[in-house]
Amino acid sequence: MLNRKTSFVSSLLLLLAMAGFAQSGPQPVIIPPGGSVKLRANSVNASTYQWIKDGVFITGSTSIEYTAMLAGKYSVISFNAQGCASDISDEVILSIGPPNPLLVADVKIDKTSEKRALTVNDPFEYLISVSNKGMDDATQIKVLDVLPPELKLETWTFPSLGSVSYNSGTRTILWEITKLNNGQSADLKIKVTALKAGIIRNTATISANETDPDLKNNSATDSKSIAGIIIPNVFTPNNDGLNDTFEIPGLQMYETNELTIVNRWGGTVYDKKGYKNDWDGSNLNEGTYYYLLKIKTADNKWEVYKGYVTILRSK
Repeated sequence: MLNRKTSFVSSLLLLLAMAGFAQSGPQPVIIPPGGSVKLRANSVNASTYQWIKDGVFITGSTSIEYTAMLAGKYSVISFNAQGCASDISDEVILSIGPPNPLLVADVKIDKTSEKRALTVNDPFEYLISVSNKGMDDATQIKVLDVLPPELKLETWTFPSLGSVSYNSGTRTILWEITKLNNGQSADLKIKVTALKAGIIRNTATISANETDPDLKNNSATDSKSIAGIIIPNVFTPNNDGLNDTFEIPGLQMYETNELTIVNRWGGTVYDKKGYKNDWDGSNLNEGTYYYLLKIKTADNKWEVYKGYVTILRSK
C-alpha cells in the first residue's frame, strides 16, 4: 500500500503570476471573486486520484489536477495501479477575497411550483430561476432554500450552471454559481413531497459578491395549497366490510365537492355533488375507471384532481 503523504503543488490563477510551490501543512490561498486556483497532486507512483472538498468526494474529479473556484478546504487521495490509497493530503484552504466595491450586479431570483392541485404525500417540483440584470458580471453567487418542515426533499436536477448541496441538519439547499454574466440566467429544479395539508410557503434567497442596487428581488416565496385528502387507486366492493367504497380520507373537510367517474371510453358512470365516500361501483365490472374530483378550498378556490381507480371484487 502507498503510505507516502500526498501533497499539493498549487499555482494561483488570475491572482499572481508565480511558479508552483510545494505545500507542507494546511495552506491558505485567497483568490479574487470569479477567480480560480489550480491544484495538483504531487505523489509518487500514483495512477488515479480523488479530490475532496470539505470532507466530501468531488464527483468525477479523478485527475492529477483540479481547478477550484469555490471557497472551502481541498485535499486529495492518490491511488497506485493496484488500487492502494495514500494518506489524505494536507489541505488547501481556499477563500474568496473582498469584492471590488465599484462593481455592480443586480442578481434576481424567482421561485414557482407546479400549478396542478396537490394532496398530502404528493411529490411535486419547484423551479428556481436566477438572473443577473447588470451592470457588471456577478461572482460567487449563493442561492439558499431552507425547506419548511411540511416538505421532504426528494431530489434535484443538475442545474444549468453551478453545483448543489444539501445540509439535512439545517434542511438547507445551497446552490453555488461561480459566475453569472451580465444578462445571463440559470435554472434549478427541486423535487419535494408534501407531508402536511395547508398552505406551504417556501422562500429562496440569492446573494453575490458585487454591490446589488436592488435587494427587493433577492428573495422569492412560493405559496402552495396542499389538500388534506388521500385519493386511493383501488377499492374492493365485495361486501366484506373492508374497503367496500371509494373512500377518500380527508374529503369530509371539503363539503363543497364534485366527483365524476368515467370508463375507458369516456362515458360517465357516476356523478355526484357533495360526495360522501359512498360510491361502491354498483353494476360496474371489475377494471380501471378514471375520476375527476373537484374540491373548494378555504380560500374559495376550486382545485381539480384527476387519476384512476381500479375496482376489484375478488379481493
